[in-house]
Parts: sequence; structure tokens; C-alpha cells
Amino acid sequence: MPRRDDDWDPERLPDLGGRRYLITGSNKGLGFFAALQLATAGAHVVMTGRNPNRLAAARGALMRQLGDAGPGTVETLLLDTSNLGSVRAAAATARGRRGLDGLLLNAGIVHPPKTRELTADGHEVVLATNVLGHFALAGELLTSLAAAGGRMVWVGSMATSLWSYDPEDPELENGYTGWRAYVQSKVMTAAVGFEAARRLAAAGVAVESVVAHPGYSTSGRTRGIQGVNEPSRGKRFTANLQAAVAQSKERGAWPLVRALVDPAAENGSFWGPGLVARGAPRTATSSKITRDPERAARLWEFCEEATRVAWPLEQAARTRRRVRG
Repeated sequence: MPRRDDDWDPERLPDLGGRRYLITGSNKGLGFFAALQLATAGAHVVMTGRNPNRLAAARGALMRQLGDAGPGTVETLLLDTSNLGSVRAAAATARGRRGLDGLLLNAGIVHPPKTRELTADGHEVVLATNVLGHFALAGELLTSLAAAGGRMVWVGSMATSLWSYDPEDPELENGYTGWRAYVQSKVMTAAVGFEAARRLAAAGVAVESVVAHPGYSTSGRTRGIQGVNEPSRGKRFTANLQAAVAQSKERGAWPLVRALVDPAAENGSFWGPGLVARGAPRTATSSKITRDPERAARLWEFCEEATRVAWPLEQAARTRRRVRG
């Protein structure tokens, strides 16, 4: 739970020197600003993305923001969460290094295609990108997280409280709409994140699973950074009209980062802006549809079958936490 007086300052994070975090979808938006906040606090950040040029440009932009004597360090890793082969390859690279203190499962499609599209693996693209790739990645990196006593954070959405689509047809073979695909993916993300917390605790694995959402965060309310965030004048104008309910991507990253690094954040907890759509990061209550254990168990089994990844819970429970040097 948060501190009694809740003195957490998202602009002055605790010293994260010696800690290592991997963030999916780091070349722009929430992922970029989460990476910047962690690196500013001294962490080593692994930025990932599927486009090498955009990823390199984002790292360059981040390093310029940090300055030559920045406290943290940054590396890049190619990873496309819509492609299970890419997930396995990236996990093998990340797993070969020292333990992982945190995994921020951020990458996702926010504006889905108008018509249903399939990935090379044969899965609906929003489901694959937002859910399946992250389920597989978290499973593949579980022992690395256990070695550091780390934490994984799943990125949900306040949309699940407004539209309670039950993912009975996760692949949306019938009745596809872009909005339904997005909301269902976020219901699944949160439900699976909470189910992970239950399974990790039951197996005695020294890893925590937390869910967080960014509120209503828009690029039009976010400062311009070349190659990362360059909204048009029209987008700025529209976003400013929404100032009462919208916030920047920087602030949208606050709940995600707090969920990832605050020692007081508990396994299975849910975090978001204090005013739901905007505000300082606080604990929150997730939508009812995401908290149903029976639905979550069903979705977990679906993810295992779709990805062919069974989390190594017993192995992770036996993994000895490494002592920091």
C-alpha cells in the first residue's frame, strides 16, 4: 500500500542505481517517458521496439534529455511483441545477462485497424501485440526476474470500466471492431496480470505482478521531442480543449513507473492517476470484469495454448536471489 502520508514524488524517484529494467515499446509515448524517468533516477534501461531506426532515434533523444553526465545508462533491443519468434529471440538475449529488476509490459496498439488482421503466427494483431507477446515475454524472463526479486507491470486502461467486453472470443473471429479489439485486449491484460500475481504467490516465486493504467494521456498535451513526440498544431489545439480531463504522456507514465519501482507497491495491486483520467499516481480499483478469478484462469489457459509458453513457476521458485555487488 502507499505510504500513510503518500509522500511519493514522481519527479524525484528514489535512487535506482544498479537496477535494470526492460520496457517494451520504448521508442515513443508512455514507454519513452518511463525509460527517461527510470534512467534519470540512475537505472540501466533496456529500451525495446520493433523498428531499429526509430529505436535508435529514441535512444538518441533520451540520451540528449539525460545529458552527457546522465546518471543512468541505456541500451536497445529489437522486440516485436506481435511476433512470438521475435519475443523468444529478445528474451534469450535479455535472459543471458544479469537479473532483471523490472519488466514494464507497455507496447501496444492503441488505434487498431478497421478490419481484422492476422499476424504471421495467425493471431488477431491487437490481441497478439497487446497480450500474447507480453504473456510470452514475461514467462520467458520469469527466472531473470526471480534472480533479482523483480517485478512485472502490465499496462491496463480505464476503458475497461466503461465498456465491459468479455473476451469469450479472444481472437474476435466474429464481430470484430477496432474498439472492441482494444478494450478486450486491455481486459485480458489486467485479468492476466492479476492472475499472474495469484500464481506467483501460490508457487512461492519471488516476483511481483502489478497492473497500472495511464489515465487519459495524449501526445497533444506532451512536450515536443524530435523523433519521439511531434504533434501537429491541430492535435495540440484539440488536446488543449481537453485540458480538464487529459494529461501528458510524461504524467501518464507516472503510475506505470511507481508500480514498477515503489517498494510499497504490493503484488496484485492496481495503480492509476489520482483523478482517474489524470493526476498523481495512486492505488486504484480495477474494473470488476478484470478481477474475476474464474475468467482470469480461462484467459490464462488461452494464452498458454496460443503462445505455447508455460511459465516456469517451479524453476523460478527455486531460483536463488542474487546478492547485489
